[in-house]
Amino acid sequence: MRFNSERPIFAQIAELLARRVQEGSLGPGDRLPSARELAASLEVNPNTAARALQELADSGIARCERGTGYFVADGGPELARNGMKARFFDEELPRLFARMDELGLGMAEIGERYSARAALTGRKEV
Repeated sequence: MRFNSERPIFAQIAELLARRVQEGSLGPGDRLPSARELAASLEVNPNTAARALQELADSGIARCERGTGYFVADGGPELARNGMKARFFDEELPRLFARMDELGLGMAEIGERYSARAALTGRKEV
């Protein structure tokens, strides 16, 4: 995994795991990798990996069972999705709006493109 300098590494690792939970590759009750396993696979300090796991527990996406490890919480997928939505609205959408302003794009044109994309992919418009 390539880390960027804009956000702390532990937060990027927590987001990676949250995305796996949200997508369903890690489901409720599934065991998350240990801090050591995570650190070795991502080539980071074990303390950084442990902090990422604790971040997931603090947000409710995971639960810690003493002596056993971290597991995806029952409401983990929904909490992961809600967290990603919040981050999108707080961080990504303002950048998109700024770029739209730079290019003179309006919501009507974006809406048309979104509708065309939905028609091509068979996705239902929200």
